[in-house]
Amino acid sequence: MNFLHHASRGLPRRITPNPARHWLAVAVLLLVGGCAVGPTYERPSTAEVSRFRQADGWVLAVPADALERGPWWQLFNDPVLNQLQSRVEVSNQNVALAVATYAQARALVREQRADLFPVVNLSAGADRTGRGESGGNSGTIVSNSGGVSTTRSGGRINNNYQVGLGASWEPDVWGRLGRAVDAATAGAQASAADLASARLSAQGELAINYLLLRQTDAQQALLDSTLAAYQRSLEITQNRYNAGVIAKTDVLQAQTQLANTQADSAGLKRQRAQLEHAIAVLVGEAPSNFTLAVSEWKPVVPEVPLGIPSTLLQRRPDIAAAERRVASANEQIGIAQSAYYPNLSLSASYGLGASRVAELFQLSSSAWSLGLSAAQVLFNAGATAARVDGAQAAQQQAVARYRQSVLLAFQEVEDQLAATRVLQTQQDLRKQASEAADQVEQQTLNRYRSGQVSYTEVITVQATAQNARRALVQAVADRQTTAVALIQSLGGGWQAQGLAVESRPAVP
Repeated sequence: MNFLHHASRGLPRRITPNPARHWLAVAVLLLVGGCAVGPTYERPSTAEVSRFRQADGWVLAVPADALERGPWWQLFNDPVLNQLQSRVEVSNQNVALAVATYAQARALVREQRADLFPVVNLSAGADRTGRGESGGNSGTIVSNSGGVSTTRSGGRINNNYQVGLGASWEPDVWGRLGRAVDAATAGAQASAADLASARLSAQGELAINYLLLRQTDAQQALLDSTLAAYQRSLEITQNRYNAGVIAKTDVLQAQTQLANTQADSAGLKRQRAQLEHAIAVLVGEAPSNFTLAVSEWKPVVPEVPLGIPSTLLQRRPDIAAAERRVASANEQIGIAQSAYYPNLSLSASYGLGASRVAELFQLSSSAWSLGLSAAQVLFNAGATAARVDGAQAAQQQAVARYRQSVLLAFQEVEDQLAATRVLQTQQDLRKQASEAADQVEQQTLNRYRSGQVSYTEVITVQATAQNARRALVQAVADRQTTAVALIQSLGGGWQAQGLAVESRPAVP
């Protein structure tokens, strides 16, 4: 009990306790004494890889999903591809969906953070009530509550006006609200990684479709050249038949060869149209309004440095998203465990009430209140324990998905590195085969014109040469698409400080 001596009389005077101070002290104690329940988050362990079997110079990976990826498509030195990639960011609807999802996740973070602060509301009202009575004359009656009652025509009318200011606050004693904010923040970070994944996926798909379209243009150019050669061969065969030098079967064989090649050309036109339509959708245009002119194919294949650090693998947005969802699931365990403890809340209000508007703001019309409430579940048939077990199981699922994402990422990089190495060898062999087939074709045509071989042999060597030329183009295109797949597997390129990356033409 506190006492203060009055200066004039020297007598002790008891101070009237201030309820607001007591409630403030309670709030401070709740904040200081509060402790968050639930497990502390630790990043799950994953498979450790010191080096990749398919490449030299790899080191142990550490999280690095925030590293700059850069415009990796510029490695292919194609201005048209660069221009198309700039349209993916603003026009692709999958990317737009991911952007909206990320914005929604950020809004949820703000909503959860708002629960940490008090809620203040203002209320005002006015009502008028009446009650009928038998007998009596009209007049004015003062009620016991201080309001004014007016009796008219045998009835009584009461007026009442109120203005109030209220506040309520749930202190985060057990860390439930804080964990909800952390969970929402982790969810927003996962959505940001999903956005990066959607962007990388759209960019990679566009690059592959564009490179395949240019490969189709190169295949079409080869077929056009072959068709012209087959047309000349048919004319020569027809002239020789008209001269009685060869049989009708040679002409029929030449016609069959020409028709089959024309059918292959028509198939390439269909394939090109489908790729063009796919590119239109990726850049956000209707296929009917989009076209890409035939252009010279740039057989550029980026060279993969042998010293790529495995840290680049950690830039993969799908791995980052999976890890953030583990963190969010971990917070849900603490939220579920907080239900074992009492739910505390503070409330305060200050109001004014009167029967006349003129009296409403007088001091005698005011009233205030402060309150503290606590609620504890005593029995719910194990529902709280079930929620905790469910949250723990969900966290274990998220851990398993995260670890599986990492393993699949290592597999994809291994696959693409192996394909890169094998396709380089395959392209060299295809080039040798194409050059040899061209020589055989020319020599066989010369021998046919001199009457040394039948046209059947000409058809055979021409078909072999055509297939060899197309296989060489296919080998270079496979190396290009594999480079794109490797870039995606590494999370958006292999650019890193200290790494020199070159792009050289892989001339067929």
